[in-house]
Amino acid sequence: MDRKPVFDFHARLAPRPGAYEKMLAAMDSAGIGRAVISSGGVVDLDTLAKQIMVGGHVRGDADNDAVLAAGTRSGGRLVPFFFANPHRDPQYYRERAPEFRGLELSPAVHGVPLTDERTVALVEIAAEVGHSVYVVCLGAPGFTAGDLAVLAEKFPDVTFVLGHCGFVGVDLYSLNRITPRSNVFTEISGCYTEVARAAVDRLGAGRVLFGTEYPLQHPDVELAKVRALQLDPESLHEVIRGNAHRILGEES
Repeated sequence: MDRKPVFDFHARLAPRPGAYEKMLAAMDSAGIGRAVISSGGVVDLDTLAKQIMVGGHVRGDADNDAVLAAGTRSGGRLVPFFFANPHRDPQYYRERAPEFRGLELSPAVHGVPLTDERTVALVEIAAEVGHSVYVVCLGAPGFTAGDLAVLAEKFPDVTFVLGHCGFVGVDLYSLNRITPRSNVFTEISGCYTEVARAAVDRLGAGRVLFGTEYPLQHPDVELAKVRALQLDPESLHEVIRGNAHRILGEES
């Protein structure tokens, strides 16, 4: 893999003392130059796992203030995304949007379908302020990559990112659902190597983003997966940094 710094499009700032310092140390060790960060710890992992498998939700807010503070403290190395709570009045996101660089929606956490008017209201604001929208999909109706594709069709000028290549590690089905929608990218943390390879083959390298899901996943694991893909230099550049810069409106 080339020696230029990698851009991680999906990491989380854990809500615990020393999380900022540990994140930067992990990035330094792995050769990651910058990272898009969202809040972690909205719900504990056991509860989240149960919600993913059998349903349920929480109504609490993410610690977006801590994410914003980390972004400011890092001097731009950490790029803050707003983790929206659809149970809140969308006006709250509208008021905070100028402070952030993008939006995250997680039906797995808050349990609000992608087809719900509350989700649509948040995406409308993202469209107004020029934010991309990172989404973690599930397998239940209303929460799927197919529902994301329908949402993306309604908002063709918004860039959406399907987290983790879909719902489970071998989710080629979700990749197929988003392939026709050119404004939907995918981020490959947590998926199998062959699914990441399929993402590049089916969507093209220009729609695939490297991510780590740090701290739940060690960055070296995801970097090893990218190396195993043996991408040509141009495709590798797109996946590990170029696409992230493009989505954020930066030169790569």
